[in-house]
Amino acid sequence: MTIFNRSKNTNHPGPALRVGVIGAGHFGRFHALKALSCPREELVSIYDTDILRAGIVAKEAQCGVATSIESLIETVDAVIIATPAEHHFRMAQACLQAKRHVLVEKPIAATIPEAEALIHLADEQGCVLQVGHLLRYSSEHAAITARISRPLYIEATRIAPFKPRGTDVSVILDLMIHDLDLVLSLVDSPIAEIDALGVAVSSEHEDIANARVRFVNGCVATITASRISLKTERRMRVFSEEGYLSADFMQRELTMIGREHGLPLPGTGGYRREAVRWQDHDTLLAEHEAFAAACLDKAPILVDGRAGLRALDAALRVSASIQEAKSRMFLSGLISS
Repeated sequence: MTIFNRSKNTNHPGPALRVGVIGAGHFGRFHALKALSCPREELVSIYDTDILRAGIVAKEAQCGVATSIESLIETVDAVIIATPAEHHFRMAQACLQAKRHVLVEKPIAATIPEAEALIHLADEQGCVLQVGHLLRYSSEHAAITARISRPLYIEATRIAPFKPRGTDVSVILDLMIHDLDLVLSLVDSPIAEIDALGVAVSSEHEDIANARVRFVNGCVATITASRISLKTERRMRVFSEEGYLSADFMQRELTMIGREHGLPLPGTGGYRREAVRWQDHDTLLAEHEAFAAACLDKAPILVDGRAGLRALDAALRVSASIQEAKSRMFLSGLISS
């Protein structure tokens, strides 16, 4: 394995976090390039079962190619796992058992027992376990959470045209899980029940789905996700005691009707209208910087294993509800299979 040593300009004293990347696919490449540019990370190597692909990404990211997962683990302090979801548990388990910090792409694992085992292992080994729910580091998440703390009703839509990438899992684990995690970050209450419907159109898994999530505290969220639409749309509406919020993530703009900020709305009894636009920042770099800070400085983990578990549990409950709905439809004769 070839290792490139390079110095970085950083305002932080001390050594950088030596990281390796497992997976040289679409997200693995992005993670490798981001580790290359992150001031507090030193990208050592990348591993993929496709050696040629790993070599291409390694050349671009100026790092070595590991010949095995074991050889990668031996030379790093932390590992970024960007493999298909069914491999997350096995890869993360091996890294944590070797006392290496882990940043694993979402979902944290394929099953609840696997996720719970990783959380327990990370606690036992004293390692960071961070899950790649990227929206938690975004400008849009910051804009919403700065204004809403007690949502009563949430409506989220995330639709896009079909792309072959990501169809190894359902649209729930591919797209909807982003909004599930965002909703869960806003609602401080357990899920009481979920009523969902979904259908496979262009792949073997659900390509479009809708879920109505009711929380114990009474809040309700309706979430729609599709990867077979004719256009791309990402919106969220929130009703709360603080007011009404509408966000268009594609246009990077938000409108809040409340009492605290903005221009007065005549005839509304004291309500104001606030129009906000935000600038995108490098969300993936922010995720890497947070990971490095957690590993090197023991900073709080924004999206830890338990947050990843909660999002996975919600996604799996949506999938289970869809299967229950399909069974009812089949028994009633509404569908034939």
